[in-house]
Amino acid sequence: MAATVEAAARPLLPAGLRRRTAHTPPPPRRWRASASRRGGGGAAAAARRGVREYVEEAREMVRRPDGGPARWFTPMDCGGGRLAGAPTMLYLPGIDGVGLGLIGHHERLAKMFDMWCLHIPVEDRTSFQGVVEYVERTVKAEGQRAKDRPVYLVGESLGACIALAVAARNPDIDLVLILVNPGTSFHKSQLQSLSSFLDLVPEPFHLTTPQMLNFLTGNFMKMPSTIVGHGLSLQEAGQALSDITTSMLPSLMSLLDVLPKESIVWKLKMLRTASSFVNSRLHAVKAETLVLASWNDELLPSREEAERLRDTLEKCRIRNFKDNGHKILLEAEFDLATAIKGAGYYRRSLHTDFVSDYLPLTPDEFQKATDHNRLLQYISSPVMLSTLPDGKIVRGLSGLPKKGPAVLVGYHMLMGFELGPLVTGVLGSTGIHIRGLAHPFMFEKKKEEIMPDPSYYDMHRIMGAVPVTAANFYKLLAEKNFVLLYPGGAREALHRKGEEYKLFWPEQSEFVRMASRFGATIIPFGVVGEDDICDMLLDYDDLMKIPFYDILDNMLNGDGVKLRTDSTGELKDQRIHAVVATPKIPGRFYFIFGKPIETRGREKELRNKENAQHLYLNVKSEVESCIKYLKEKREKDPYRSILPRLLYQMVHGLDAEVPTFEP
Repeated sequence: MAATVEAAARPLLPAGLRRRTAHTPPPPRRWRASASRRGGGGAAAAARRGVREYVEEAREMVRRPDGGPARWFTPMDCGGGRLAGAPTMLYLPGIDGVGLGLIGHHERLAKMFDMWCLHIPVEDRTSFQGVVEYVERTVKAEGQRAKDRPVYLVGESLGACIALAVAARNPDIDLVLILVNPGTSFHKSQLQSLSSFLDLVPEPFHLTTPQMLNFLTGNFMKMPSTIVGHGLSLQEAGQALSDITTSMLPSLMSLLDVLPKESIVWKLKMLRTASSFVNSRLHAVKAETLVLASWNDELLPSREEAERLRDTLEKCRIRNFKDNGHKILLEAEFDLATAIKGAGYYRRSLHTDFVSDYLPLTPDEFQKATDHNRLLQYISSPVMLSTLPDGKIVRGLSGLPKKGPAVLVGYHMLMGFELGPLVTGVLGSTGIHIRGLAHPFMFEKKKEEIMPDPSYYDMHRIMGAVPVTAANFYKLLAEKNFVLLYPGGAREALHRKGEEYKLFWPEQSEFVRMASRFGATIIPFGVVGEDDICDMLLDYDDLMKIPFYDILDNMLNGDGVKLRTDSTGELKDQRIHAVVATPKIPGRFYFIFGKPIETRGREKELRNKENAQHLYLNVKSEVESCIKYLKEKREKDPYRSILPRLLYQMVHGLDAEVPTFEP
């Protein structure tokens, strides 16, 4: 069945924009991809769509005889299941103008946003200013319709310029810009000379130039090295490349309908105008902005441009993708929804609420988190023990409660080594998703810029970490979550030499009365093993003796949110700093979750400060007992060292569970 365009079940445009004129769209449409192209149902239908599907759907879309100016449409695979209060997302396409650039992301994004995609017909010659005004009217109408929600503008290359222009003209509207390889660097790119070159190339051969192939397929010319890298011989790689090229040629030829030479030349001239217009007005952009930059973009210097925009725009963060090309949105390994979540840019109200705005993990995100921790998981081979209500210690996590709310309170290992194995291990074994209360440092834009990789903490946000505040703790418990809490905080995770397994807890209780208010179960836990994988070479005291380190120390701790300001002594200064450690022949990580402590039914009792303090000290003592138990028992583990574990897995298989001591 050929692809068709059907009217939406309800108007997607505000009432003031429904009338057909030279500058307003026809009634909004839904684009329905045919079942055969989408793979029918089941697993095939869930497969990510990319370049081939984009070309086939775009060809059908632009061949429709309706013509006309730009208009909005909503893809049919952006159906039901949308979250309540979801903000509007307006997708602004690049040079192609079709509006199907998010074809591989529709179903995922449609659960998070009310999605509209801009379609600019091939024959349309509306100026850049005209397109900006058209998008601007929609943005203003959406801003009036839902004043308590942001409007998202997702633009790639030319579309990013449109988004920035709209933001510069409307600084008072709550906008969130997601800019994908923005065309603001046009004057530094190969595209600047491409339009002149295209005048010399007859149609249809303009599509076979290296620049156009890279633009259309995402580093098409790099396929040979990719194929050879998969272990094929040169002869096999050549044959595979030939097969791929043969299968791609029909799709490339189909692009004659989508990108005729005349249209490309017009769009490149528009991009030149757009880049100049926007660069002269960047100072007026006040919107939250996330720039996604491909390091292998062969058309635009996106890496350098992202850094320039970050330094120029007031509220801008960047995310770098080292292995992706210009058409990153069509590349299978990239997920836009995950990128937005990881950067902390998803919100449904005027301000981000890290609790209520959080979106549960997808299987792909859980797999990425597991892969992220795979090396540490492999070399540390964690042992997990838990305690049943009767006090019996068992291997595994059967001692954990099945339902929340619960507070897991424990020891913070050096640099938080235990976090990955702990959170993914519990989730993978029990289905319990632990939400961590994390240092505000992980959420601050200025601190992010100091890190070697600005996405360093993205996985923590994807896994559900929230800034540690009383309000966030309250909300997590109210929603019956399992909450991970470290009273020792940064002082414990960044301890000094000789302070392994020492608790740095405040004198006064911080969590007991809050936990009892919701009848939460408190689960003390201990973890050991940091001394089995590394030795500390330089701690904070050593670093402060190094010339000029104090400059970095001030950058790390100067303007950030201060924790424990009401504490005394060394607990008052929860400073963030580097730790230099040397690796050892890997030992093993050991976790034990102590006997659950119920607070349900004790609300009145624990309102009393003395009773709450007594329980607090009891929890601290239980954590210390857990650590002591593990330090003693690991001496009896014949597989504590990595060498016996490797031998065991060579015999029994890499996925075999390595034995340990008897609890």
